[in-house]
Amino acid sequence: MTPLHRHQLVRLQASGWRALRAQAAQTALQPCLALWEARGLPLVVGCQGASAQARSGGELRLGLAAPIAWQRQRLALRVDRSQVGWFDEFPLAARIEPMLPRPLRASWQRLCDRLQYEGAVARVYGSHGWQALTGLPYLHPGSDIDLWITVQDADHADAIAALLEAQAYGPMPRLDGELCFPDGSAVAWREWRPWRSGAVRQVLVKDLGGAWLLDAGQGAARLGRRERAAA
Repeated sequence: MTPLHRHQLVRLQASGWRALRAQAAQTALQPCLALWEARGLPLVVGCQGASAQARSGGELRLGLAAPIAWQRQRLALRVDRSQVGWFDEFPLAARIEPMLPRPLRASWQRLCDRLQYEGAVARVYGSHGWQALTGLPYLHPGSDIDLWITVQDADHADAIAALLEAQAYGPMPRLDGELCFPDGSAVAWREWRPWRSGAVRQVLVKDLGGAWLLDAGQGAARLGRRERAAA
């Protein structure tokens, strides 16, 4: 069975779309959902809560992030895992280079090459990711670039966060996103370095079960454990 992780995409079978049509029949986003079905566009895996049903083959919580035509609204949906055709991923970071202003493309490619050299897989979600996937308008002049980047451990996260920070004050759009650890836990990269340096006492950690605060004294080795501090 395919393990789930944050920012994972889902492609539905016909039975899944039938189930979603019934859920969204009375919502303003029903036409948007109809477009998604007609084009076979993906949905994103949402927070599954404390229940492990989705991981064991039960109900799966999904989300649809609508484009600008529907005011970027979000729709929460549910399907049975048996109605999933296959799982998919947001595009690799290098794929959005043509979406950037021409003067920024070389810098973006260098960043993507450096992330690859450092052994990190970088994918783009958020507005840039959805526009790349769907071809529909999501971007506005102030759109950030949201990256989720796989890291192996805390030391690897330190190196990747430092690399991103070196790019954060250049001409490119603001870089946001998460460092994603092998156990499925994730930390915003902009929050990682202040926490590791001791400038802040706690950092917010997220996974498909929810979110919790990790104290500096607990150490990065506790990332992904189920004991939650009070948020």
